[in-house]
Amino acid sequence: MQKIIPLGADVAEIAPSNPAALTPYDHSHITTYLRMLHANAEGADWRKVAQIILHIDAEREPARAKQAYESHLARAKWMTEYGYKLVLSQGWPSLS
Repeated sequence: MQKIIPLGADVAEIAPSNPAALTPYDHSHITTYLRMLHANAEGADWRKVAQIILHIDAEREPARAKQAYESHLARAKWMTEYGYKLVLSQGWPSLS
């Protein structure tokens, strides 16, 4: 398995879940979503993903880490099925 390099902005406790809209959070965390998808495809342990990508220590905060992991992975998968269509048709929402 490849070494995962820590990158990305700080993450929210829960990723956005509105299925009808992209958010500025989505825009600023697209790298996080891509890294989540890659780690998932590689079969990485969710605890390591939470620590390295989401910057949450699963040993100290297991419930928070699991919730953040699951919500961000779900949003990342949503981006591959629906969100990208919104980006293509509407562009990214403003970060400001």
